Amino acid sequence: MSEERTLILVKPDGVASGHIGDVISRLERRRYKITALKVVQATDAQLQEHYHALVDKPYYPGIQKFMQETPIVAMVASGTDIVNVFHKMVGATEPSEAAIGTIRGDYGRSWGPGPIRNVVHSSDSVASAEREIPIWFPELKD
Repeated sequence: MSEERTLILVKPDGVASGHIGDVISRLERRRYKITALKVVQATDAQLQEHYHALVDKPYYPGIQKFMQETPIVAMVASGTDIVNVFHKMVGATEPSEAAIGTIRGDYGRSWGPGPIRNVVHSSDSVASAEREIPIWFPELKD
């Protein structure tokens, strides 16, 4: 297996609840390397590009509003098989279905109607990571 990169976003609920350090600690405990890190206020353009497959869905405005509630923390991390491993560390999309011991299982919970507030985003494939990273880190474009 070769070195990969992944995008990690600590979403507004994760930021507001003080879980930035928890996400970073879990990465570091697995000995993955954080190669870029910043606090960013998501723009409409970034969110539309990131969530390109959802922009036409009726629930997208709620996602956009949620993702702009507070600044988010964006990270690029690298390591062998990091996309797959970190995606497992994050847990199921719906916090109530995420296993205890995962980031979403430990720090997320269901909030009822509206966008899913699930603490963190992680790329679901190497191709997704390579598409998503330049959205949040244009300075890292090849």
